[in-house]
Amino acid sequence: MDLLYFVILISSLIFVHELGHFAFAKAFGVKVLTFSLGFGPKILKLRGRETEYCISLIPLGGYVKMLEASKSDIVLPEDRQRTFESLPVYKRIVVVLAGPLMNLVFPVLLYFSVFVTDGPFLPPTVGVVLPGHPAAGKLIPGDRIMSVNGQDVGTFDELKRVIAKSPGQLLRFRVFRDSKHIEIEVTAEETIERRELDLIERVGTIGIQPSAPAAVIGVPSSESPAFRAGLRTFDVVTHVAGQPVRRFRDLEVALAENRGETVPVTYLRPTSLGGALGGLADMAVYEAGVVALTPDPSGTDLMTSTGIELADLYAAVVPDETYLAKAGLRPGDKILKLDGEALPAWSTFRERLVAAPDRPHRIDYLSAKDGREKSGTFQMRREDIVDEHGQAFARYVFQVKNWLPLAPEDFVAHPSPFRYALSKAIEETVDVTRFTFVGIVRVIQGRVSLKTLSGPITIYEVAGEEGRKGPDFFIWVMALISINLGLLNLLPIPVLDGGHLMFFTIEGVLRRPVPLRVREIAHIVGMAILFGLMVLAFKNDIEKRWDVIVGQLREIVG
Repeated sequence: MDLLYFVILISSLIFVHELGHFAFAKAFGVKVLTFSLGFGPKILKLRGRETEYCISLIPLGGYVKMLEASKSDIVLPEDRQRTFESLPVYKRIVVVLAGPLMNLVFPVLLYFSVFVTDGPFLPPTVGVVLPGHPAAGKLIPGDRIMSVNGQDVGTFDELKRVIAKSPGQLLRFRVFRDSKHIEIEVTAEETIERRELDLIERVGTIGIQPSAPAAVIGVPSSESPAFRAGLRTFDVVTHVAGQPVRRFRDLEVALAENRGETVPVTYLRPTSLGGALGGLADMAVYEAGVVALTPDPSGTDLMTSTGIELADLYAAVVPDETYLAKAGLRPGDKILKLDGEALPAWSTFRERLVAAPDRPHRIDYLSAKDGREKSGTFQMRREDIVDEHGQAFARYVFQVKNWLPLAPEDFVAHPSPFRYALSKAIEETVDVTRFTFVGIVRVIQGRVSLKTLSGPITIYEVAGEEGRKGPDFFIWVMALISINLGLLNLLPIPVLDGGHLMFFTIEGVLRRPVPLRVREIAHIVGMAILFGLMVLAFKNDIEKRWDVIVGQLREIVG
């Protein structure tokens, strides 16, 4: 089965590549003698009016043979204007360029076929507004974004992509709030994202997230009505006075008008199971319960009337012997300050640490054990990593987790699925092409190891592995390899399309063809380079397989 996936993948990409050459040669009136998928002995032939279409035994390439007098083809008088050499230089460039470009355009169709079936999606509704970001004080949870700068948005994914493309720009949002439409202006901040291969992306953000937090509560004081009633931090409230509660703001609404009346509150309490699955996993189960809650009538909000707040700043997981555990932090503690500054949200805590990972920090927190404020110092752990491309970088480990699940949202279908799929396919193709191009440049620069080069063995394995996962996975890998094939063919190496383009460009500049002897020598050099790259790719493939086999043997022996 793996062989079938491999043949389908390679044959499809070769067909698309050669079709580019073939179509433009025909369009310019060149006589095409042979269109072949594969090399070597022909196993299937079909004779057209003037072209022989065939499939050859070795499916690792293909070719379009055009009528060329320079290659000792027999040229009849009526075909003298139909040879490849008879074309103007710019048309020859187009014919040669068409093959690689087809490999770069084909992924748009492949990605489109995947994205057009996407969905359903999260609606463009604001679930969370992060403190300290442009949207704070302007957008509020529950706002439905209808359009941005006059462009309609139907999903949160589309909204996020529009904002990401607009770093530093003023955005005009049309928002549906309180049963009416309003206009709100927000300037997107520019965020620097560092990707692999030292790529830097400038992305626009405004600090909003989809899906509101579930009604997971924090109960910081043992003197509060909630604590006395029996509620505890990380309880998930499901009903108040028989009315269902999904989001934390539903809980706020349910108790907003209460003036001291006792109400039943139903909750789910996560309880850890020690040694679950033989110690292979950390697991918790929900225990259901109900309490009678009597809010303080003098309170002005949920916190002052009940002692309940969102469990955002509470540490849920603090592994033993980590830097925060050594600073005294324990599960259930509420983080109050970092370096003397109050923390409005967990996202702010992370952002401040990421902004200064290399220096010591002071943390102030409220102990869940005795209710006292405590403090400690820590420094994030640094790990020096070498990635698969052979590049070294530092990673800082964030060794604490909060627990704030999101309430499930009602999904929506995209109002313009074809427009969405096409725009997303083009974006994905451009992004992958750029990343692949930079990878090739990094190899040439020596900044990425030649060991990252892969050959047919790896392609064979990946094709089989992704094919077994399903059509979408197979299409993704086909698109990736198509882009790689297109860019590699554009390298200025004689015998590749890029080498031909180089000679035609020189011919266009000098107004005469490159001397035949020079082209012959260049082709020999090009063949040597190409052969060397193939040998290196096979060597890398074999070494990777050998490393896998050795690792498996060690596991068996161990």
